[in-house]
Amino acid sequence: METVTISSKFQVVIPKSIRERLRLVPGQTVQVIAYGERIEFLPVRRASELRGVLRGLDTSVERDEEERV
Repeated sequence: METVTISSKFQVVIPKSIRERLRLVPGQTVQVIAYGERIEFLPVRRASELRGVLRGLDTSVERDEEERV
């Protein structure tokens, strides 16, 4: 776990290890969400960057006949 300090302009620097792990780049957009007592930054990704993110997901869910369209 890493800590950062909020500047007088309410800015924070994302630690290098996290920037590298999430492949963040300068100028990239992130969503900021207040979740309970914490702040979450979610990188905004282009749809093309998400290709394959669900690969390997088990889609074999048993359904009733009436649920099928």
